[in-house]
Order: sequence, then structure tokens, then C-alpha cells
Amino acid sequence: MKVLIVDDNAGTRSMIKIILERTGHEVVGEAGDGDSAVKAFLELRPEVVLLDIIMPGKSGVEVLKEILAIDPRAKVVLVTAVEQDEVSKELFSKGAAAVIYKPFGYDDFEKVLKRIA
Repeated sequence: MKVLIVDDNAGTRSMIKIILERTGHEVVGEAGDGDSAVKAFLELRPEVVLLDIIMPGKSGVEVLKEILAIDPRAKVVLVTAVEQDEVSKELFSKGAAAVIYKPFGYDDFEKVLKRIA
């Protein structure tokens, strides 16, 4: 799958990129903030967006809304360290395709990407 990675932490983006490329996915772009994420989505039209929730400026939830306003069929997977049922329910109600919790591993991404493909 063609994936856009959005996270304000360059190390996290790098780790996710390595995992995805080793499992046969193509990282078509990266963004470190919400505005760059929306711009990259418009330019690159990835099959999946992996989106951190807590970022400076626009939150991942705000970016999720903007991306879905551009393309209601977009597949956006939120990546977060906050593991709570209420948070997950809210993200799904806002249109998230899935949620991956930090810390994550190879299997977490592969399971989610297969499920939403």
C-alpha cells in the first residue's frame, strides 16, 4: 500500500517507515505537522494515512476531519499513546479506519493494513 506517515517526531516516522518498507509497503511521503499532512495528502493521494494524534498546531483529530472532508473514502489510521476505550470510540466516530497504539511493532501495522485494505 502507498502510505503517508504523519508524526511530529522524526524518529517515530523513521521507525514506522522501516517497518512499512520491510513489510512491502511504499512510503510515499512524510509530514511533521497537521498543515503539512493535509498538503501532502492533497499532493500524494496515498492509499492510507498513518496519523499521530498529539502534534503541535493542528491535532491529529483536526487533520482527520480535514482529510475526510477532502475525500470521505480516505483511510486514516490514528497512532496514539493514549489507550482508552473512550478515545478509540471517539476516533472511530470521527471516521478513523483504525487505531494503532504506541509502543507498536511490526505486527500491529501489518494486521491493521490487511484489515483496511
